[in-house]
Amino acid sequence: MRLRHLNIEKSSAGGGAFDGVFIDFGRGTTGATNDPLAPLCLIGANGAGKSQLLQLLAEIFQAAWHLHAPDEERDSANDEILFELTYLIGQTDDAEDEVRLARTLKGKRAGPIEMFKNEELLEPGSDAFSSCLPTLVVGYTSGENETLSLPFLFSRSGYAEDVRDIALKGDRSKKIPDNRLVLIDYGTNLEVLFASLMLGNEDVRKNLLSHSRLGDLKSCRCSVRLAHSAVSKVSKAKAAETGRKGIQLTDELEEIIDQLRRVATCWHLDEKSETYTFDFYISEETRKAFASFWDTSFEFYRSLHKLALLNDLAIPKSSRERIKKDVKNRKFASRLAEPQQEEMVFGFEEVRFWHEDARGGSVDYVSLSDGEHQQALILGAYAMITDRNTIFLLDEPESHFNPKWRVKFVRRLLEMAGNRGNQELLLTTHAPFVPSDMRRDQVLIFKRPRESGMVEVSAPPIETFGATFDRILETCFDIRPPNSEIAEDKIELLLKLDDEVAVEAGFRALGPSTGKALLADHLRKLKKKSS
Repeated sequence: MRLRHLNIEKSSAGGGAFDGVFIDFGRGTTGATNDPLAPLCLIGANGAGKSQLLQLLAEIFQAAWHLHAPDEERDSANDEILFELTYLIGQTDDAEDEVRLARTLKGKRAGPIEMFKNEELLEPGSDAFSSCLPTLVVGYTSGENETLSLPFLFSRSGYAEDVRDIALKGDRSKKIPDNRLVLIDYGTNLEVLFASLMLGNEDVRKNLLSHSRLGDLKSCRCSVRLAHSAVSKVSKAKAAETGRKGIQLTDELEEIIDQLRRVATCWHLDEKSETYTFDFYISEETRKAFASFWDTSFEFYRSLHKLALLNDLAIPKSSRERIKKDVKNRKFASRLAEPQQEEMVFGFEEVRFWHEDARGGSVDYVSLSDGEHQQALILGAYAMITDRNTIFLLDEPESHFNPKWRVKFVRRLLEMAGNRGNQELLLTTHAPFVPSDMRRDQVLIFKRPRESGMVEVSAPPIETFGATFDRILETCFDIRPPNSEIAEDKIELLLKLDDEVAVEAGFRALGPSTGKALLADHLRKLKKKSS
C-alpha cells in the first residue's frame, strides 16, 4: 500500500487548519511500490499539524471500515471530514490498483464515503471493497497524545462493550470480530514484548533485546481479575448459569484463559475475587507449548489484547460515554481515564530477563529506561505485524531514544522489513536524524504560520538523504545557525566587542561551531589592529 494524494476540503482538525490543504505523498510516480517499505517522515515544529494528519488518516480508514463492516469497526469517530484520498494497493507485488476514497457534500450534509477502484465504483460490503482497504491501521503514540489516540480508543471501547453485551444477553459462542484499528502505546508494551519474545524467531528476539544488553526472557507473571469493586455484580441467576459472578466472558475469551492455564508453568485461581494468576518460566519447551495454541506472535498478541480491552469495563460508564461524545464533537480537552493497576481486568505484574552475561543474573523490565521500553515496543510491533497492506501511523516513535539509537532507527526498521508485502508507514519527528536517512521525496515539512493559522505541507528544498543535521535543522526548523539561543546571543555580543581580552576569554569558553569560527576571525582582526 502506498498513499499518493490527500485533498482535504473541510475538516474540524486543528480548528479547521487543514481546510483546503492538498498533500502529495511523493516517492515518484509509482509510490516506490517495488520496496517492501518506503516510510514517510513528517517533520516540523510542535503544533504544525503532523499528529492531526495521522489522526485524519486513521479516521478516514475507520469510517470506511465502519461503512463496509460495522461489526469490525463499530463506529466512526469522524463523519464530517470532506476529502479525497488516493492510494495504491494490491494483493501481490506485481499488481497495484489505484483506489480513490472520497466524501463530498450531499445537499447540506456530508455524504457517505465512496470508493473507486481504477475509477469503478465499489459497493460497501463487497469483497472488492474490503480488498481495497488497509488490512490493519496501527497507531503508536509515545505519550499522552490524545489527538492520535482518540479514534483508536473509540474502536477499543466498542469491542469491550460488544463482549459485555453478548456475554450478558447474547450467544456467548459467537466470535466477536477483531478491530481493524490497533493502538500500540505504553499501556500495551508488555503485551507486544511478551508476544514477540515468545513466538518471534530468534533473529527478532535478538534484535529486540541486544540494544539493552539483555539475553532472553526469563520469566513472566500476568493476571486476569474478573470480580472486583470496579465492576458491577451480575444477578445470581446469571452467575449460576455461567459460573462467573464478575465480568461475563464469551466462549472465545474463556478459551484464551484456558490456553494460558495450559501453557503456564504454574497458575492459581482465587475464587473469591475470580482472579487468575499465571506464572511462566521461559524455556524452549515453554515456547513449543505456546506454539501449539498460537501460530504467530501477532495472533498471540491479539489474544492478550482482547483480555486487556476488557479494562475499559472497569472504567465508569459515564466516563466512557463522555469521551465518545467529546470525540464526536471534536473536543479533545480530556481523554479516557486508565483504570488503576488493582482494578485492571488484565495486566502484567512482573517481567524479567536474563542479563546478556549469564553471570549478571536477571533484570526486571521496570528497571529499563524509557528509551529501552520504546525501542522494544516499536520494533516488536513492527516485527510481529506482517499483514500485507497494513498502514502504520507512528507519532514520535524515537522520542525517548539517545542520539546514537536515533541515527540507527530507520536502518533498523528497513532491516526488519523482510518479506511482508508492501506496507505503508508514516512517522512524525522533531529530530534531524530520521530525515537524513530518507530521500527528499519521503519527507514532508509541516508549518503553520501564525499569520494564517493554516497548515502548510511541502517537500524539502534540499536533498535530505545524507544531509548534515545542521542543514536539516536550518531547512525544516529555520534554525540558523544550529546553536542554542543563549550561546548564539553570547556570540553575537562578542562579535560586537572591541575588547581583545574579553573576546579571547569568550572565545576560549565556546565549543566548536560556525559561530566560534566567525569569532576567531573577529579576534584575529582585533589582534592585528592592536599590533
